[in-house]
Amino acid sequence: MSTAPDGISGSELLARQMRDEGVEDLFYIMGGPIIEVAGFAADYGIRTIDCRHEQGASFAAHGYARVKRQPGVCLAASGPATTNLLTGMANAYLDCVPMIALGGSASLRAHDTDAFQEYDQLAMARPVTRWAGRVNHTDRLPEYFNMARRKAITGKPGPTYLDLPGEVLYGRVEQESVWFPKGGTPAPRPYPDEGQIEKAIELLSKAERPVVIAGSGVFWSAAGDQLREFVEATQIPFFTTPQARGIVPEDHDLAYLGARGQAFREADVIVVVGTRFNFIISFGHAPRFAPDVKVIHIDVDASELGHNRPVDVPIVADARVALAKLTAAAKDAGIGTSDNWRAQLAELDDRKREQSRMSAESGQTPIHPLRVAEEIVNFVDRDAIISVDGMETLNFGRQWIPSFVEGARLNSGPNGCMGVGIPFAMGAQVAAPGRQVVAFVGDGSFLMNIQEFDTMVRHDLPVIAVVSNNGGWTGGENTTPGRSLGFDQQYHKVVEALGGYGELVTDPNDLHNALERAAESGKPSCINVHVEEHARATTVAFGGYSTMMSRSDA
Repeated sequence: MSTAPDGISGSELLARQMRDEGVEDLFYIMGGPIIEVAGFAADYGIRTIDCRHEQGASFAAHGYARVKRQPGVCLAASGPATTNLLTGMANAYLDCVPMIALGGSASLRAHDTDAFQEYDQLAMARPVTRWAGRVNHTDRLPEYFNMARRKAITGKPGPTYLDLPGEVLYGRVEQESVWFPKGGTPAPRPYPDEGQIEKAIELLSKAERPVVIAGSGVFWSAAGDQLREFVEATQIPFFTTPQARGIVPEDHDLAYLGARGQAFREADVIVVVGTRFNFIISFGHAPRFAPDVKVIHIDVDASELGHNRPVDVPIVADARVALAKLTAAAKDAGIGTSDNWRAQLAELDDRKREQSRMSAESGQTPIHPLRVAEEIVNFVDRDAIISVDGMETLNFGRQWIPSFVEGARLNSGPNGCMGVGIPFAMGAQVAAPGRQVVAFVGDGSFLMNIQEFDTMVRHDLPVIAVVSNNGGWTGGENTTPGRSLGFDQQYHKVVEALGGYGELVTDPNDLHNALERAAESGKPSCINVHVEEHARATTVAFGGYSTMMSRSDA
């Protein structure tokens, strides 16, 4: 980290700015022209996690950001290494997760000569990022990284991309000529219009069946306490999107997870905070919601207000300050919610829970997937991080495993991206050393990034993966083309061969002890559980199409 007589390299400039921006961890795979960036990053005290696939690195950065509440950073060599980051960028883009992807690229002076790995990586990144830029001058590397971070966290969060040509990283400049922007500054918080707060209170004062729907914007603005204060002050039942689970503990008196459908259909006023009217909440349309429901929508991004459906009270603001203002005004106005409305939802929630309990506590073999979920619930600490991946597994996890801590629930998100479970868990373990991290994954999705168990072994990341192995890509019958995978694969032995702990479970009574043995091993672990092949979850499907196929004999 000393300045040579001929100046300081671009790679060191970038690493120094990353340190100054507060970057603590970096996910990457070595290669040109970025290899010295990783070396200097380590010299500057940044932990470097060398992965086994760039997709795994980008997913790990995503999972890291969701737990750490700061941008995850991933770094790839040029050409196919950077294109391997694209799925991770796209996933973070749809999930509104701040991530900074850094890609090495072919030399600027070689453009349009058919040079090695020469194609327009910047053009590929632009459609799936909040912002993408190319650094053309070595002395501007710190400025561009600062820009990438600010654009990732300001307003609606999301991924950014920096294209790093070889000669820009290898170039050397006099340190005195470089501008190092002040790093690590927080994003500004837009404040709500007071008149819109008054209109919201006027609507709520007339509401008989109000509901709060909170999304990941509440998490990114660190507004969990403010959300809790608002619902407790008004006694309004609350629900969250999958990305926001645990913002308020789901054993709270005002959480009625099993009554979501009825609550949405019968609500006369909904307060939507920090989430979009996308497919996850059926775009806010009937029949999911009443045709005449009144909507108060709080979002930091003004373009989301009125998108897909009309909004009665649009409030452009950061969730934290908006909720604080709304709570104070609600207390002054004496806003409350009827006992009868809450009692209806509580009764339905209890009934739905009991309907699923029989499967969750079943001793049947093959094991029911809900029994696997129940054993995870009984095993983990209250602040454990759960990463869920797959199709039926994702649904069973959503149906049965509660969340009590914000930033502790990771899932496929709006992109429905399979293969995220293991690298998400890996990134989470880097972000939260010492906490339990469990990946509940299907057998199809598990194999997509199984190579990252080697990464976790080398970097001492004791994630426990529980594979809900139903011998196929989905539940249901084997009439769907390509559905069946069989049960012959020894996934747990693959993990053992990579240096982890593995165990096969076919008896439900062995599940708890298998989890205990995995934890005691202190190694990245795989519990391969053979489950009922055709079990289907009862949660509402998010996708607008079916993966199942029915055939006529005609």
